[in-house]
Amino acid sequence: MADRAVRKTGKNSQGDITRLCNEGDPWSPRSKADAIHDIENGIHTYHVPWTSGRTEIRVVNDSTKGKYLRTDRDTTTRNNLDDLPDC
Repeated sequence: MADRAVRKTGKNSQGDITRLCNEGDPWSPRSKADAIHDIENGIHTYHVPWTSGRTEIRVVNDSTKGKYLRTDRDTTTRNNLDDLPDC
């Protein structure tokens, strides 16, 4: 299992996360579907590195939207997947 840092995200025209990225890493970019599979099956973990530590990326299963990726809630929005630079 690898622990993968995410510093950028790809988004579609509606702003939904479509891929996770960390420039220079051989796994990057990783599609949303592949990252969800990795997390759910314990293959890899993903996180956003932050000055005060790390913010874990989780899979959310919404009855309307289906499965999507989200960071743990904390006191800042700057490490949210939606707010990361585009890749």
